[in-house]
Amino acid sequence: MRTANGKLLAVLDAFTRQRPRLTLSEIARAVGVPLSTAHRLVGELAAWGGLERDEDGGYRVGLRVWELGALAPRGLGLREAALPFMEDLYEVTHENVQLGVRDGHEVLFVERFAARGAVTVLTQVGGRFALPPTGVGLVLLAHAPAQVQEAVLAAPLTRHTRQTVVDPGRLRGVLAEVRRAGHAISDRQVTDDAVSVAAPVWQRGTVVAALSIVVRGGSPSVVRPFVPGVMAAARGISRSLGD
Repeated sequence: MRTANGKLLAVLDAFTRQRPRLTLSEIARAVGVPLSTAHRLVGELAAWGGLERDEDGGYRVGLRVWELGALAPRGLGLREAALPFMEDLYEVTHENVQLGVRDGHEVLFVERFAARGAVTVLTQVGGRFALPPTGVGLVLLAHAPAQVQEAVLAAPLTRHTRQTVVDPGRLRGVLAEVRRAGHAISDRQVTDDAVSVAAPVWQRGTVVAALSIVVRGGSPSVVRPFVPGVMAAARGISRSLGD
């Protein structure tokens, strides 16, 4: 049985990127509590600033949650170290520049620069994605603990395009190549028109993040000219973190 604090957290957990706005009834169903209890929980969170009510009576996550999230040390120090290098990379390329960390078996994107004319990507700051298809995910998975790698390889691999690697044996070989080369290339594994190159960000001997550029193209050759720049920027972030 959930505690009162557990129910409050469950209310916040009901909101997702796919469901950023919920009605009181939807919150009650998601948390599994009566409408009256949901009303009380929502009232407490709204008074604290964790939820905001819109003109139509629906609820969205409030700015207070964003303020707290911005204080998370893994994201805060990393973003501060990475932003100058990401800005430089963006100014030189005017392509999508992304920074992600591993959270469990997913990539959590903590920063992103997007050019107006660049290829459309499915990722957003604060958004999550499976590790195997993305460039940043391949880097993070290649340097993840063995038990994480084995769990991902043992689970069903989702096919997003015809290029998505869904064979565990082939993916194992891809991860070995990422470790050998020092970077990863994801060739149209998420969308049919996007290719990315990613490199690891190190801190005290551990890969803590991955930096990538995503460009429009139909083969790995479109990102090869960006490999040295991405790797150099990732090394710069690593030095700033005290690699």
